[in-house]
Amino acid sequence: MKFCWSTLNVNNMEESLKFYEEIVGLKVDRRFNAGANTEIAFLGDGETKIELICNDDQKQVNLGNDISWGFEIKSLDEMIEKIKDNQITIEAGPIQPNPHVKFFFVRDPNGLKIQFVENI
Repeated sequence: MKFCWSTLNVNNMEESLKFYEEIVGLKVDRRFNAGANTEIAFLGDGETKIELICNDDQKQVNLGNDISWGFEIKSLDEMIEKIKDNQITIEAGPIQPNPHVKFFFVRDPNGLKIQFVENI
């Protein structure tokens, strides 16, 4: 079995794409309409993708606090600066649970927790 993608329903496709492209650094692999009121975008250049779905008929995306997506970064300090420059609130951290990793959390435009992780 192979993991294909993780899907996130989004409130606003443009706002979500801006976050995942400009902040996270993912590239749109493909983007298309999937019916009159639905747009889908796949992001990422590896084997596993992130799928964003925006459905105009869905009024509000409902996300819980018990899920997050983690992204490995080269420099925690550089990412914190980028987050601050883009006026995004750091939700938690930086946290260093052991000498080999440190990370922090933000929220994407839909409220999903995003973890940026530096392996030391």
